[in-house]
Amino acid sequence: MRIITVGDNCMDVYQASGKAYPGGNPVNVAVYLTGMGAETAYLGWVGTDIYGEIMIQAIQDKGVDTSRISKKAGKTAVTHVEMVENDRKFGDYDEGVMAQFFLTAEELDFAGNYQLVHSGIWGHADPYFPLFKKKGMITSFDFSDQLKDDRVQTLTPYVDYPFFSYTQDDDYIRQHLVEVKQRGAQIAVATLGENGSLAYDGEQFFPHGVGKVNVVDTMGAGDSFIAGFIYGRLKGLSVESCLELGANTAAKTIGYFGAW
Repeated sequence: MRIITVGDNCMDVYQASGKAYPGGNPVNVAVYLTGMGAETAYLGWVGTDIYGEIMIQAIQDKGVDTSRISKKAGKTAVTHVEMVENDRKFGDYDEGVMAQFFLTAEELDFAGNYQLVHSGIWGHADPYFPLFKKKGMITSFDFSDQLKDDRVQTLTPYVDYPFFSYTQDDDYIRQHLVEVKQRGAQIAVATLGENGSLAYDGEQFFPHGVGKVNVVDTMGAGDSFIAGFIYGRLKGLSVESCLELGANTAAKTIGYFGAW
């Protein structure tokens, strides 16, 4: 199982403690998948500051291939995080050098050696998804809570597994998943926070709940769910089993501070 994740990374800086944790959707997904036994690589840009060094070392320590991380003159992306009870609230986001991110021809060739590519809505990798599909790669993309973003229309024909963040199982999200599936996705998935998750495969909906867990910090919960679901699909598991694996992976993540 060989997976490459492409796009944004950022240091999550907690306002109260001042502590900084490496993160970003593609980074987190790669780390979680590595922990599950997949072979992974992360492709992105960091700055020439101390956070860039911390980011590379932290990802490398988790077993992710960091050979395609580039250092660019400037700052590594930073997200300021505030804890409200046990839930994280995002404050200011400084995109740093990732604001200018693009892929070279050599990097696209490198990515093509992998079975599946994953990115997210803030990663600046969406223009390359038609090419990833042309290369025969399986594709996964996190649209986060941006359900009305134009790319939900234009990008989903090139995404096998699109993920969305929503709040509950209702008519709106069900219709949304139906429309996304009709554009070409294999399975459209929505995470629903404390209300679990929902998937649609073109024939039926698959709702899945969550068990009772001790919530320390919800940072990375959605990303770990995505990693679990992707892992299950590449293993050939049923939709129900993939949702279960995603939920179990997320449950572990919310038991500690930071994404990983």
